[in-house]
Amino acid sequence: MILSLLYLLRQLIGEKIMTLTQLEYVVAVNKHRHFKKAAAECNVTQPTLSMQLQKLEDELGIIIFDRSKSPILPTIEGEKVIKQAQVVIKEYNRIFHILENSQGEVSGKFRLAVIPTLAPYIIPLFAKKFADNYPRVELVIEEFKTDEIIELLDKEEIDAAILVTPLQEPSLIERVLFFEPFYLFTSPDQDLYKKKKVRESDLSKNSLWLLNEGHCLRTQVLKVCTMNLEMSSYKNLRFESGNLETLKNLVVQSSGYTLLPYLATLDLSTQRKKMIREFHKPAPTREVSIVYGRTFLKEKIIDALEETIVSVLPKEIRSLKDGDLSIVDLY
Repeated sequence: MILSLLYLLRQLIGEKIMTLTQLEYVVAVNKHRHFKKAAAECNVTQPTLSMQLQKLEDELGIIIFDRSKSPILPTIEGEKVIKQAQVVIKEYNRIFHILENSQGEVSGKFRLAVIPTLAPYIIPLFAKKFADNYPRVELVIEEFKTDEIIELLDKEEIDAAILVTPLQEPSLIERVLFFEPFYLFTSPDQDLYKKKKVRESDLSKNSLWLLNEGHCLRTQVLKVCTMNLEMSSYKNLRFESGNLETLKNLVVQSSGYTLLPYLATLDLSTQRKKMIREFHKPAPTREVSIVYGRTFLKEKIIDALEETIVSVLPKEIRSLKDGDLSIVDLY
């Protein structure tokens, strides 16, 4: 397929030479909308990248990027070139993915995204073991929110992601890794602190600290707390954090409560663990999966990641039974 695409492009521009490197520069500039950042990603100097793009534009007889804008933007003709360049590069890389997949050894570069409410807790569990067991895999891990991850998977700018599912995205494959129950984390001055176990209906009388917009955990917590709640313990203070650790400290230092997924409770001190309360069964729970596109070819690395992650999970999670859980959907 890539040969036919290159042939068609050559027919369009006659005998002029268009290189794969030039197309990679086009895609990088479109991604960053900034020449310096694109050059850094491509490991070339900015003058080199600019010169090659100018050369390509001269050969095609069009302007790909409007440099008068800030950030720079593709022209109408440029958008068509960018779209086709992405197809060509994808098909070119597919050749190497096929070869890697046909070999017995698990190897290659792999870009993995993890949502912020999972990253600090799940990455330390599996990263070292995976690196030791698969030294020929170059694993690059980054944090993104769920909406960003879906877009990155669609653009094939990442290979897979670990996040909360189901996503209801037909173009993506979801492999469930584990189910993670929620726990209540409450300050001692709350009535909830006096209970040994809590029910979802108990949360209506107390103040809740939340993650800010864009975090899937926020959506799930609000679904557990199906009522109108004050967003903080103080009428004149409202704070929504992007970090679970901040929410923990707010509960400890001020008042109120929050909901924490199981892995976020493991590093609590002995004193802070006294502030944890379980839910009556079935406990509200989130489903965590490894997600990737349907045209994906690096399944050997996916398999290796799945096996490694499952092997390092705490036994409390691996021993959960269906009757103990109540999955909280995102939608």
